[in-house]
Amino acid sequence: MLVAYIVLGMILGPSALGLVRDVQLLQDLSHVGIVFLLFLLGLNLHPQDLWHMFRKATIVTLASSALFGTLGAGTAWAFAYSPVESIVIGATMMFSSTIIGLKLLPSTALHHQHSGEIIISVLLLQDLIAILILLLLHGLTEAGDGWQRATILALTFPGFLLFAFGFSRFVLVRLLARFDTIQEYIFLLAIGWCLGMAELAEALGLSPEIGAFIAGVAVATEPISRFIAESLKPLRDFFLVVFFFSLGAAFDLSAMQQVWVPALVLAAIGLFIKPEVFKRLWIREGEKPALAREIGARLGQISEFSLLIAVVALQSRVISAQASYLIQLATLITFIASSYFIVLRYPTPIAVSDKLRRD
Repeated sequence: MLVAYIVLGMILGPSALGLVRDVQLLQDLSHVGIVFLLFLLGLNLHPQDLWHMFRKATIVTLASSALFGTLGAGTAWAFAYSPVESIVIGATMMFSSTIIGLKLLPSTALHHQHSGEIIISVLLLQDLIAILILLLLHGLTEAGDGWQRATILALTFPGFLLFAFGFSRFVLVRLLARFDTIQEYIFLLAIGWCLGMAELAEALGLSPEIGAFIAGVAVATEPISRFIAESLKPLRDFFLVVFFFSLGAAFDLSAMQQVWVPALVLAAIGLFIKPEVFKRLWIREGEKPALAREIGARLGQISEFSLLIAVVALQSRVISAQASYLIQLATLITFIASSYFIVLRYPTPIAVSDKLRRD
């Protein structure tokens, strides 16, 4: 299904039939799906469990990020991209897709199983690294303003955390308890809390995704959190469909001729080398080979954060349009191939086989 959404977006988008022209509107809508995805992820993570997972996954995440950053930068340098462009391209290779990793993970694994804990911890640490890179890109073009923003962020982030947990404990929980028998009330209040914290985080210089995730974690210890997670799943799925459609619609098919060879090389690194590296790293951390192999396969692609880095770097004039197209095409290839492989090989909510379908 994910492949179908992407291909349909390509066919109907501006570079093919042109039936869909306002791609920016679609991208703005699809961003809401990522926000809801991170909110629901936070709802199922207790703060104590989150801290435990982070400590265990830090070594694996940092080691894999350094390796794939080097491989990506070396590949770009070999294809005659500038040193700065090579570094940016290498940075985009460090991340795996949060959307594919969580969308194709059964709810039972996401909430209760060890494999879900491992995948979540790696993806969240990668998302934090991606945010730091985005801040650095701003600093490269607007040196004074960029470093000032980083300083303000370091000062405001602890306050944001205190506000989230304090407001949740003393205000939000009481509002939820006051009319907890009215499902529409809980549904609307949860949406307001999620989107409100996402907007506040963006206003403070954080990403909306991180704000939504913290909003979810702040409510995770409450009994009502599981009901909220279940009620928001259809809304999340709708906006994620828009995300994959807009991903295909936004791609310029005419740009493929310039970058398809290096894009295939980068995609091969993400699809074949990345799963093997994650497998070996987690085996060294004491995980069973079968579990480590599945985790590697589910993390074997490039991330939607890579697309965001490519857009910001292009707008900041750090990289050329050709380098941006290279990142986009490599990411698109891995999205299609990785999701297809996972759906046919491992349990997912959208598996074509009844034996592999798990919700």
